[in-house]
Amino acid sequence: MITMLSRTKEFLRQHNYRYEKSYIRPLMAPESVYVFKFGKDSLNNRVIIRYGHTWTGRQRINEIDLRLHKQKHPRVFQNEADMLDYLETRLAQRKQKNADHPSKTDKV
Repeated sequence: MITMLSRTKEFLRQHNYRYEKSYIRPLMAPESVYVFKFGKDSLNNRVIIRYGHTWTGRQRINEIDLRLHKQKHPRVFQNEADMLDYLETRLAQRKQKNADHPSKTDKV
């Protein structure tokens, strides 16, 4: 599972995000869950990965849920590449907003 999220971890490190990861093994469900919390100041964003195993023992991602800023309804992705593309566009929009609207410290 660690190698599945290596691109996500590298992306977060490049953009100076902190992250924590945890593993959940539900008792009643056949799939395992990997929770990845990240953020700049507080860890208020989550990636929830539901995965199972094939009959050969390989790990297979069933679903990736991305919840930015504690959203109630997550964005659902089928693979890590789609999620990273979405995060790149969101990050570019956020940088553009910050450039358009200077912060209070920039005004002084």
